Amino acid sequence: MPANPASKRLRLGRFSEAGRIYLLTTNTRVREPVFSDVALGRLVVAQFRYAQERGCVCFLAWVVMPDHFHWLIELRQGNLGELMQKTKSLASKAVNRAVGRQVRLWQPGVHDRALRRDEDLVKLARYVVANPLRAGLVGRLGDYPLWDAIWV
Repeated sequence: MPANPASKRLRLGRFSEAGRIYLLTTNTRVREPVFSDVALGRLVVAQFRYAQERGCVCFLAWVVMPDHFHWLIELRQGNLGELMQKTKSLASKAVNRAVGRQVRLWQPGVHDRALRRDEDLVKLARYVVANPLRAGLVGRLGDYPLWDAIWV
C-alpha cells in the first residue's frame, strides 16, 4: 500500500525539542475500538510508563480511548517520531501477543502540538482526561480506568 500523502504532510516542519511539552494523539486503524477491552488498553499504558522509565519523557496526562489516545508529555530525550514509532510498535506487539494473532493496530501518523509553558497545562490535562466523559463512556471520570494526570 502506498504511503499516505497526508501522513507525510503531518511530518513536514515537525521539530522535536527536549524540554518542550507536547500533546500527542494517534488513532487505531480505521478507528477500530480495540481498547474497549481495558486489558488491551493497559498494554498501551505500559508503553507510556516504559518511555518514562527510559527517560524519554515525563508524562503529564494521558487517556486511552477505545479508538485513540492522547498523551501530554514533556520530551526529555530523542525525538517525537522515534518516540511514537517505538511506543506504537511495542504496543502493537503486546496487543498481538495478547490476542494471539497479527493485527495492524495503528493508523499511520500522529498529531502533535507543541505547547508553551505559559499555557494552562492543568486545564489542558483536565480536558485530556475528561475525554471519556465527553464521549459518554462514563458518568464520572473515576469510573474510567484508562487515564492519569499528575495534577488530577
